[in-house]
Amino acid sequence: MKNDITVLKTSPLFLGIKSEDIQKMLSCLQAKVKHYPKDSYIFHQGDNIQSLGIVLEGNVFIVQEDFWGNRNLIASIKEGEMFAESFACLTDSALNVSVWAQKECSVLFLDVSCMLHMCSSVCRHHSLLLKNLLSSIAEKNLQMNEKLIHVTQRTTRAKLLSYLSKMAQQNNSNSFSVPFDRQQLADYLSVERSGLCIELSKMKKEGLLDYHKHHFHLYKDIKKPEV
Repeated sequence: MKNDITVLKTSPLFLGIKSEDIQKMLSCLQAKVKHYPKDSYIFHQGDNIQSLGIVLEGNVFIVQEDFWGNRNLIASIKEGEMFAESFACLTDSALNVSVWAQKECSVLFLDVSCMLHMCSSVCRHHSLLLKNLLSSIAEKNLQMNEKLIHVTQRTTRAKLLSYLSKMAQQNNSNSFSVPFDRQQLADYLSVERSGLCIELSKMKKEGLLDYHKHHFHLYKDIKKPEV
């Protein structure tokens, strides 16, 4: 668990809490670690859950799937990050998304009801844990609003430019890597993969950007074409 504590120190949920105190709190939060092979489901759409998850190793995708199995990629969750916290707080609300392991991963599950009610030992960091949980939920709401800005653009090019611009600002650099391959990026922006690849190729020829696999470089001194 020692290495796991190092990962948890990077988690927004335990921000400001010392390693030794995190270790003590885990038993109060009924912590359980589970391992998942690549492409396996962690939660299914329609599940009722009581625990949030923190990725200890690997990568997790949050997706929405329709009746025919078409998939809309909502978010990518990396090591140290949380998922399903909002649904775990609403015990009567079924998941409207699925969670699956994009690669082999380990996940720590924490019982949210233990966070929302003081334990018998009254952990001195309990109030800070609740504050961090609320901050994380608020941050996720902002991220969803940002995604809405991207996907509500009228064209594939406009969606790409909106997303890539945000990534450049987020990394404070015109050279950065994205967490998605082409199919995943298409799913995230709600466009066809073929159309996305064609548009990227056009923008590269126009000198607007360059790319290699996950890495992108934007050219600021090139006038942005009409979208």
